Amino acid sequence: MATVTISLPDSLKAFVESQMASKGYGNVSEYFRGLVRDAQERENEARLEALLLEGLASGNAIEATPAFWSDLRKEAAQLLVAQSKKKSP
Repeated sequence: MATVTISLPDSLKAFVESQMASKGYGNVSEYFRGLVRDAQERENEARLEALLLEGLASGNAIEATPAFWSDLRKEAAQLLVAQSKKKSP
């Protein structure tokens, strides 16, 4: 795990300490990891929304039949397997 050092003015340090106490964080690192995870999640949601909007504007509509959903599930499963193989050493 990498270490990041930051400097905060006393007012922000006091705020962080109050957030830790009121929200149950065990230490400053946990608090900041939570902030970074939240920011990462917001970025992912914004990217997904942009992709969905792009898809809606991309052209011809496709009827969502049971066969469509079945094919989509198969394709998603294949993508998941391929993605997990990329992450494995």
